[in-house]
Amino acid sequence: MARAATTTDVFNAVAEPRRREILDVLAGGEFPVNDLVRLLGMGQPQVSKHLRVLREVGAVDVRDDGRRRLYRLNGGALKPIHDWVRQFERSWEERFELLDSVLEDLEGTEDPSTGKESDHDRHDHGHGEGDPAGR
Repeated sequence: MARAATTTDVFNAVAEPRRREILDVLAGGEFPVNDLVRLLGMGQPQVSKHLRVLREVGAVDVRDDGRRRLYRLNGGALKPIHDWVRQFERSWEERFELLDSVLEDLEGTEDPSTGKESDHDRHDHGHGEGDPAGR
């Protein structure tokens, strides 16, 4: 199966680590190319090439400000990625809830360092000296 062109698919466009770095910087505001070059430690042609790809998928907008062109993040274009990751977030939350249950159950078992239930556990389960039922 042929791979989608980098310039038509936001997933492919942001798969490149240097483009993600550019997006990270642009998340902090608008920047001209020269500032991006300096901040990222990349050559100007390389930054411009990556910006072109990000513009073509809509992840970056550009506006003229006098003689400068300012680039900014267009977060809306990243929504398909957010939506895709969100379905996994639900799975992670369910697994963390299960883990919490297991950890709560383990808290109620004996203390591995002493082999006895903790005072907290005896109190919670009605064990101990002050229990009128004598359990």
